[in-house]
Formats: sequence, C-alpha cells, structure tokens
Amino acid sequence: MKRLASDLLTKLESRTATTAVIGLGYVGLPLLVEFARAGFCALGIDLDRAKVEAVSKGESYIPDVPESDVRTAVKAGKLRATTDFSTLRDADTINICVPTPLRKTKDPDLSYVVSAVEQVAKHLREGQLVILESTTYPGTTDEVLLPMLEAKGLKAGEHFFLAFSPERVDPGNGQWTTRSIPKVVGGIDADSTMVAAALYRQSVDKIIPVSSTRVAEMVKLLENTFRAVNIGMVNELALMCRSLDIDVWEVIDAAKTKPFGFMPFYPGPGLGGHCIPIDPFYLSWKARQNGFESRFIELAGHINAGMPRFVVERIAEALNSVAKPLRGSRVHLFGMAYKPDVNDARESPAIDVAQLLLRSGATVSYSDPFVPRLDHGNLDLEAVPVDRALADGIDCAVITTHHKTFDYDAIVAKSPLVVDTRNALKGVRAPHVFKL
Repeated sequence: MKRLASDLLTKLESRTATTAVIGLGYVGLPLLVEFARAGFCALGIDLDRAKVEAVSKGESYIPDVPESDVRTAVKAGKLRATTDFSTLRDADTINICVPTPLRKTKDPDLSYVVSAVEQVAKHLREGQLVILESTTYPGTTDEVLLPMLEAKGLKAGEHFFLAFSPERVDPGNGQWTTRSIPKVVGGIDADSTMVAAALYRQSVDKIIPVSSTRVAEMVKLLENTFRAVNIGMVNELALMCRSLDIDVWEVIDAAKTKPFGFMPFYPGPGLGGHCIPIDPFYLSWKARQNGFESRFIELAGHINAGMPRFVVERIAEALNSVAKPLRGSRVHLFGMAYKPDVNDARESPAIDVAQLLLRSGATVSYSDPFVPRLDHGNLDLEAVPVDRALADGIDCAVITTHHKTFDYDAIVAKSPLVVDTRNALKGVRAPHVFKL
C-alpha cells in the first residue's frame, strides 16, 4: 500500500477525514448526512443557494432525510454547506452527486459532471479521493474524469485516488436507505477501490467491491435496464390483455404466487423519475458507439414511451361510454409525482398525459399533496385540493399516481368516471371505473 493510501485509510478509519459532497439533491444530501452521522466533518457544495441556506439552517428539503438529522449534525458542527468550490482543497474525499440527464436526441448529457470535475481539478491536491456517483455510461470515469483530473500533473493511483460508486437511492422507500442499501465500489486501481470502500464502510452497512470503474458503472445500468425492460414487457402485456378482455392485474397477482422463477412487475401510465426512463439510453448509446444494437432496450423504451398515449385513449373510451367527447371535457389527474409519496415530478408520465390531454382539447387540472405547483413546458398549473376538485364537478378522474393520502373511496363515489392506471382501486367493480 502506498503511503498516501495508508495515510488516507488512517483518517477514514479514525473518522478524522473531511468529506465533501458536490450536489445536494436526493442523492447528495442523504449521503452527506450519513457522513456527518458517522462522525466525519461533512461539507456540502451546491450552486443552488436555497439548498445551501436550508442545510445551513438545519432544514431538510428531501422527504427521506429527517430534518432532525440535519439540524443535529449542523448544531454539532459536523455538517456545513456552501457554494464555494475553493473549500474542496480542505476535503480528503470528494463525492460527485450531480444530475446526468439526456439530451433531446437521447444522448448522454454530462455537462453537470464536467462542470463539477472542472472545479475538483482546479483544487485537487495529493492524497484526495474522488468518487463519481452520478449514473452514466461505462467508461465515463476512465475516459472523462481521469484525463481532466490528471491534466495538471497529478497521477491517479499515485498522487490521488479515483473511483465510481453508483447511487442506489429509492425515494420514498423507508426500508432501504442510504445506509442499508449495499454499496458497489470500483476504483481505477486496487488502492482506489480500497480507500473508497473504507470511506463507505464507516456509514454504509455493506460494501461490494468490484474490479473496475467500468464494472461499477455497468452495475447501475444493468439494475435499471432490467426494470425498464420488464416494465416494458408487462406494459405490452397490459395492452394485449385489454384487447383480449382479460384483467392484467389479476393475471399478475396469480402469477406472483409461483415461489420461483417469477418476479412481479406492474404496468402503468409510463416511466418516470431520475433513473429508469434515462439509464437504459445511456447503455444503448454506449452500445451504439461500439457497433452493438441493443434491441430489447430500444423496444422497451418504445413501449414505455407510448403508455401515456394509451392512457389518453382509455380516458377517451371512458368519456365515450357516456356520450362525451374528450375535447371540452374536464379531466382531473390524481397525482403528478412520478411515484407514490414523493415530491419528485421529473420525467413523470402524468406530465405527458396532461400535455396529451391539452392537445386533445380537454380541460386539465390535478391534485397532488407533494407537488403543489407544476411549471413544465405548456403546463402551468397549481394543485387543487381533492375535496374541492370533487366538489367542482369533473367529467373524469384519472389516478396517475397512487399516493397513500388520496381518499379513493371518495374519488370513486364522487366522480362520474374514473380511469385507474395504477390499480389503486384493486377489487373495485363498478361500471364507471375503467382500469388500464
């Protein structure tokens, strides 16, 4: 073991190191709080002054992070936040947790990663550990980060350490948290893997070292592509069952009683969130660069992207059953977040459904206790309280996100038509209720 690696390992195991996290979103803030809870001096860096000010006051804007945890860490002097990247020179470890969206062409957009790495390179010193957590294509750490960080003469594995560890956060999941989810770690060399694993070992229950950054990068893409492909399959099955007059939800419930060889996936109005709609395209893009055609991934993406249009067709069918056209009808969406009980509407299929409804001439409104306002493209809406929405008189209620807080009995009782895209009304049989 090299001296620098040994020195850093000592700091990590004694928890005297300073840990920095760039990007204080749904991945970065929980990680930063876990580092502070473990006893490290934890430094959060973000360009968003509102986030920095909130953390500095001991406030949490991420539902999965209890405000009491942030407040306790700040009061103990273990956690602070800033917009000043020059403070990176004081850090022993630097975790990069910034967004990696797609361009409109479905190509990877690494601009946030590149901007963060430029700042890290500017303040890089000997003995530091840099870890990328942002989801990306295999080869990003070696092909993008490594040359940028080595540009001023320091050598990875000799003067500093470099690794990749995929974030596995599942917003809204109270059982699996940053601490309890096993952490995959792959470095550019053995010492980088070793010190990165040592960092996480102080605050995460289980560490899974792998042989390289490319393997670690591929792990995350496999996980989410697996979900996307299987959701695409069950969405296609839902379309097929509709044409065969079969209840797809009953089929899935019966199939999942098999104790081996089957894992249930569920259809819905489309894919949403920060990972599953995006990550498979990172993989298919990289495959194309190497002359490989990823047919399953592309097909699943096509099916999943078409689900919002199918939902609108079901809404039109429901309205037609009472001799009403879609144009001019008042359609109210219950849920704008991409999944239940979270405040994240990124890539939410409910947004696509709302836009398609507007283009068809419908009047659109929505209720969501977690998303009070939506400003996206041609949508500029404020959430309407459920009681008011039901009292105002709507033509069709559409359950797009199955929040636990919704009173589904009231929705069924007070809505002339209901289209349920999430099986929130499981077991309900009524002529005015339409399933996906």
